Amino acid sequence: MTARWRNWARTERSSPVMTVAPRDIEQIVLAVRRAAETGHTVKPIGASHSFTGIGATEGLRLDMSRLRGLVDVDLERDRVTLWAGTHLWELPGILNPLGLALENMGDVDRQTISGATSTGTHGTGLAIGGLASRVVGATLVTGLGEVLAVGDTGNGETENAELLPAVALGLGALGVLATVTLQCVPRYLLRAVEQPMPLETVLAEFEGRSRASDHFEFFWFPHTEGARTKTNTRLPLSAGARPLRAASRLVDEELVNNAVFGALVGLERWAPATTPRINRMIESVSSRREYSDESHRVFITRRRVRFREMEYSVPLAAVPEAIRELRALIERRGFRVSFPIEVRSAAADPLWLSTGHARESGYIAVHRYFRDPDREYFREAEAILAAHEGRPHWGKMHTLGAAELRERYPRFDDFLAVRERLDPGRLFANPYLERVLGE
Repeated sequence: MTARWRNWARTERSSPVMTVAPRDIEQIVLAVRRAAETGHTVKPIGASHSFTGIGATEGLRLDMSRLRGLVDVDLERDRVTLWAGTHLWELPGILNPLGLALENMGDVDRQTISGATSTGTHGTGLAIGGLASRVVGATLVTGLGEVLAVGDTGNGETENAELLPAVALGLGALGVLATVTLQCVPRYLLRAVEQPMPLETVLAEFEGRSRASDHFEFFWFPHTEGARTKTNTRLPLSAGARPLRAASRLVDEELVNNAVFGALVGLERWAPATTPRINRMIESVSSRREYSDESHRVFITRRRVRFREMEYSVPLAAVPEAIRELRALIERRGFRVSFPIEVRSAAADPLWLSTGHARESGYIAVHRYFRDPDREYFREAEAILAAHEGRPHWGKMHTLGAAELRERYPRFDDFLAVRERLDPGRLFANPYLERVLGE
């Protein structure tokens, strides 16, 4: 079967020559070998939640939706092996009965585990790296049609461990991930405190708050003077949950954050002059709330309003100045921006193409409603973020190519050497990878 493909944000599309849905590793191997024999490229597709063309292909598309769920568990070491097509939203149903949880999560859970790790998805928390930094093992099918085990293979044994810093965050360039083994932690609660604060106060205190909190982030609506902060503190299950009431969650997440916000950004599209006034109105009704619940319920926010996003990692200390420069840009150029700018942090990690490679990082994400024009705003915002030693999120919109990215990643050429070893025929290439990694 075949069907035209497009991603969630409607920024990318392609027409695969064929789509197949493997049920096991052997069927992945057969598909890869057949593609090589017929001169086609291969691209596995998960949730299509990346904003870039990283998943686009005019060759063979692998639908991974039949490879989902738990493969194995090591309760002594709190590790689970999952099929690569497992979605993040499915993990609580898998991990909770085992007494486990992810150590950290972003605020969206629509992605598959392989897509999230391969593009560098992360949450916030200066002591914790992105999701890929918790990958301790993987099984992939290489461009040679071989099954390769990397890292933890169970029973305390490892294979090809030297490849893990590349494979854990591999951009889909090294092979088709079939399974992923994750380091988890015992289940825990999060106490969330959400409150408005003056933007300048948040910027002045950002690094200190990030270091003092388990998880700290803030959102700033352009054209306003305030920010909404969220501080999450990790608690044992024995502390007892105090979750949001069902009615409160329904009103906040579905009515306000989705239905009302969607209507407002739709109005602003046709009447952009109203944007500053609407943003200030949203800021004025922001209030403090506190609750505690299972970690995944606190991390995740339902986002049903489509948007486009660009996110850069910058050195942690650069965050305040970068935000001030973005604020000045928006006012100077008269941009009308209805979506907030989101700011988070993460620990340094050893993965070769991680945006947090070898440095503590702040993350700055800019958004536009998916029907709004974004080129000028994104282009000029990108120039500011790139100038602060910025590294773009691999799954979000950016314009950098291999030459610029090589300067930002000390192990860039080491990654390319692994690619040459595992996919010498560029079976997994596509235009996006040719741009960011070179041909």
